Amino acid sequence: MDSLSWGMIFLKMGARFLPVWIALIVTFAVSINFKQRLGLYGKLFDSPVGMTGFAIVMFWVFTAIFADLIITYDPIAQLGSVKNPLPGTPVPDLKDGQYAWFLLGGDHLARDIFSRMVMGARRVLVIAPAATTFAYIVGITLGLPAGYYGGKFDTGLSFISNLVLAFPVILLFYLLVTPEIRNTGIPIYLAAVLFIFPVVFFSILFNARFFTNPRQRNIYVGTTLVIGLWAYSGLAFNADPLGVWGMDPNLLNVFVSVVFVNAPTVFRIVRGITLDLKARDYVAAGQTRGEGAWYIMLWEILPNARGPLIVDYCLRIGYTTILLGTLGFFGLGVTPESPDWGSTINAGRKLLSTIPHPAVVPALALMSLVLGLNLLADGLREESLKD
Repeated sequence: MDSLSWGMIFLKMGARFLPVWIALIVTFAVSINFKQRLGLYGKLFDSPVGMTGFAIVMFWVFTAIFADLIITYDPIAQLGSVKNPLPGTPVPDLKDGQYAWFLLGGDHLARDIFSRMVMGARRVLVIAPAATTFAYIVGITLGLPAGYYGGKFDTGLSFISNLVLAFPVILLFYLLVTPEIRNTGIPIYLAAVLFIFPVVFFSILFNARFFTNPRQRNIYVGTTLVIGLWAYSGLAFNADPLGVWGMDPNLLNVFVSVVFVNAPTVFRIVRGITLDLKARDYVAAGQTRGEGAWYIMLWEILPNARGPLIVDYCLRIGYTTILLGTLGFFGLGVTPESPDWGSTINAGRKLLSTIPHPAVVPALALMSLVLGLNLLADGLREESLKD
């Protein structure tokens, strides 16, 4: 069987991504048709930069969702004894029903680079947004009262956040995921503290919103506590009796490290915005009406801070993606055989000068996702300034 030309490689890759193209077309068609009703998200489609970034990000999101349909082989399967096969090389000892080619080549263990790139998107887009969301919940829960109340509470939290931020981020991130730190149990203690914040945040959110309607408040808060504490027991301590919630130790270390490193920066951003917005007339009007402090913070100040927070959220996912790639490059990713992009780059870097494709392909994937997130953030910033 002959090797594929680059034109045939791109055609066959395009065919593998067919579910992604369909999902993108449907998403854009629906979004553009109803953009007048979709707030800031709808306005994004008036910005060419924002639309470009959104398209790139959603390409990888849909790739992660449909990864099982797109890949040609198991990303950790070794396909014969050939080392570093070039893009378009036929798979040796082909069996019935197997895909015939290494579309983007293989690595030194004859694992399919195309499949590892696709499945690596799922790894990145599960960990990075989820961990960034947790960091935002921690930062918002602490930043709002720090900025609103001020005083010793603000001084103490600001001092702690400055201590964390004063440490080099990459080095701190590196230390938190080393086996020696893991053996001390510090990631478990951090998880016990950080993972309780979503339960606290949503409980306070619903209590403040439905305080005048006790029956509805009790339903929302009670549901939050039941589901939240159930998830908390599984994620932080791996103690879910039903086995629905849980994290393996490597993933827990990475996840907790991302939250711990990002939360102080989010805290400072939220605190600064709150210091500015708490002097606005609508806050004074809420205080005059007798609204509670948490209602004002969560339902008056926070919605008016959404513009810069959404922009920073997109940028922070990009930073987290780079950090995850860095960890994988250092061999401190989720698992050694994981198809995450950083690990794949690290595995191929030794032969970069002679056989570049094992390292270049995941590097380009990582670069494109971060570029898309940055363009999306620029588009959101551009449109939010028009509000």
